[in-house]
Amino acid sequence: MDSTATDEIAHDFRPYFIVFKDGQVQRLLETDLVSPFLNPDGVSSKDLQILPELGVSARLYLPKLDAGDADRKLPILVYYHGGGFCFASAFCGLYQRYLTSLVAEANVIAVSVEYRLAPEHPLPTGYDDSWAALQWVAAHTAGGPEPWLSEHGDFDRITIAGDSAGGNIVHNVAMRAGREELGRGVKLRGAILVHPFFNGGEAIGDEVKYPEKKAVSDRFWMFSSPTTVGLDDPLINPMAEGAPSLSGLGCARVMVCLAEKDMLRDRGGVYYERLRLSGWKGTVEILESEGEDHVFHLFNPTCENAGIMMQRFVSFLN
Repeated sequence: MDSTATDEIAHDFRPYFIVFKDGQVQRLLETDLVSPFLNPDGVSSKDLQILPELGVSARLYLPKLDAGDADRKLPILVYYHGGGFCFASAFCGLYQRYLTSLVAEANVIAVSVEYRLAPEHPLPTGYDDSWAALQWVAAHTAGGPEPWLSEHGDFDRITIAGDSAGGNIVHNVAMRAGREELGRGVKLRGAILVHPFFNGGEAIGDEVKYPEKKAVSDRFWMFSSPTTVGLDDPLINPMAEGAPSLSGLGCARVMVCLAEKDMLRDRGGVYYERLRLSGWKGTVEILESEGEDHVFHLFNPTCENAGIMMQRFVSFLN
């Protein structure tokens, strides 16, 4: 019998993934896991079990260091990949290529977090893993097990970034940083939300035009977060009535990136405006890429708009 026979399937999320009745999950996108390596630009990468008790790992990236750079401290980027909380990986080729390029351009240390995925590990596991990974990074300010961070990291310049579901994680981690200490006096400097996965019970903007896309978005959230209160849960709709004020974001700078043809653009735009007017004491900027769709920069990294986005990232991180 074909492994995808309909009578064996419990949850069909094709073309993304399938969950079978026996609990097996077959992921269909971004499954090309690649090993870390030294790339031609001199960017080194390696994998670490950063929180072995939780099963959380990460891929670390270090830019090329010249002879005079031995004592130079570099900005630190903690990155959360996308994939609807259910698929993709910090170790897949898509993110290896992107983070390698970003590290080379921005001259930063990057920690790409392999948080645990739903449905095997439903939310809020991914949020908790992402917060714990940031704390692990911050702990290196007083020395730590990873020399790339302890010897070369500038702990006054930590930025978190992520795309799609990763952009949602960025928001929720930044809110947590406003409520809780990262440890050892470390403060989060910046947050970059790229095409963030936000949602809500009432359709807005392009969600009204494309109800089938909205339905997929709804389904992803409800499936990945079975204990949620619904589509107006502040975790997925930070603009919902009764959600904590965005003035509580625990960082000094935010950049929100939107794509003109992305259905998620409208909620990202509302997020930007709400944050700007919230009384939050930081600075927020926005970048909208005309004519582009969701996470276009990952799939078409050589296009003009991807280049513009890269340069904005470089400026923001430095």
